[in-house]
Amino acid sequence: MDRLASFANDPFEKPPCRGCSSYLTEPYIKCAECGPSPFLLCLQCFTRGFEYKKHQSDHKYEIMTSDFPVLEPGWTAQEEMALLEAVMDCGFGNWQDVAYQMRTKTKEECESHYMKNFINNPLFSSTLLSLRKTKDSRIAEGAIPFKPSDDPPRPTFDSVLSRDMAGYMPARADFMEEFDNYAEWDLKDIDFVDDDSEILRALKLAVVDIYHSRLKERQRRKKIIRDHGLINLRKFQMLERCYPKEVQELYDVMRRFARVVGPIEHDKFIESHALEFELRREIRRLQEYRKAGIKSFCSAKVYERVKRMREDERRKRTMLCDVLQYIQDGRACQQWLSKQAAIDAGITPAVTTITVSATGRRSAPPLNLTGLPGTEKLNEREKELCQVVRLVPGAYLEYKQALLNECRRQGGLRLAQARALIKIDVNKTRKIYDFLIKEGYITKA
Repeated sequence: MDRLASFANDPFEKPPCRGCSSYLTEPYIKCAECGPSPFLLCLQCFTRGFEYKKHQSDHKYEIMTSDFPVLEPGWTAQEEMALLEAVMDCGFGNWQDVAYQMRTKTKEECESHYMKNFINNPLFSSTLLSLRKTKDSRIAEGAIPFKPSDDPPRPTFDSVLSRDMAGYMPARADFMEEFDNYAEWDLKDIDFVDDDSEILRALKLAVVDIYHSRLKERQRRKKIIRDHGLINLRKFQMLERCYPKEVQELYDVMRRFARVVGPIEHDKFIESHALEFELRREIRRLQEYRKAGIKSFCSAKVYERVKRMREDERRKRTMLCDVLQYIQDGRACQQWLSKQAAIDAGITPAVTTITVSATGRRSAPPLNLTGLPGTEKLNEREKELCQVVRLVPGAYLEYKQALLNECRRQGGLRLAQARALIKIDVNKTRKIYDFLIKEGYITKA
């Protein structure tokens, strides 16, 4: 009896029995003469002598089972395949999950068996060493590839960094959700049998070809992400910030062309433009020196120092203009200027008193309406009211319209009704109410 490995551990992944169409469980029978597609029968159909088309009951057969040891006496071939599939699914080192998926071995048994037979095995280690030497010799002939994604961070699941890395799992070198994540759904129910017509077989092959093209696109995108170091997003952003602002804008525009060229060529392109930017800036600086009549670098240093002093003085004057623009009290401005002059002269400035109102409260300066939206819709008297009351034009226009509508609806308006409509300071409401009465916009009830 020939004992051969099964197709997979999951019975749903094997072709069904050709006699009763049930899912096969080990052991089952495979005809040794029918082909090329395997002709499989369950034990019940085999004992009944099932025959179908070319298959006869007297054909030679093989008993398909994986219940025999391969590397160690306590491990069957089926368990060996289950261990490899569990390590592929859960990742190397996750022995607790591997043991949970296998269900027949403990965590320690899985780890010791895998390390002994697949990692520290002299046969496998020599094979891997020869493959690594072949790969290194092939790479050494060309340029050394740029790998900024080496040793990526290992964030916890569903953390902010994990979401920034698009669910990348470093232990598996894979993503939680792949590009075109449901591509396998169109292929899971396809089964090639001898009864298929030519058209049906051609359609199934076309579906498989489409699936292969989708896999190629998935691998192409993963290769671009890996080669250009886009997995570690924060590290990529830090490298991008090293360039000037103009080069960063170019980097952002040219990022879409990175898929066309390799990472080294793309970085050379960006570095060349950064160098061009630096050269152009240096040329403009030299042209400025030439225009100012400077012919030596010693004079250029003096020119730069004087230029900075001139810019500082201009900035101070601009700040002073802003202060004078927003402070309309001329007496306060005069006191401030006298104080600054005394400080510049080295004299201790006299202590000045702050003007307060009769109620003991400090009077606020008028509101500056320059640049505020809605100012152009006000007349001069309304602008003066908004400055005194310190009310922005947009809010004043809204309150004014509400009072006009209420006055038009009731035929008049009292101060108490105005205060109920406008939920602001009562003193401001009185000033707005008196102003609208004086200007004739509303009438008293």
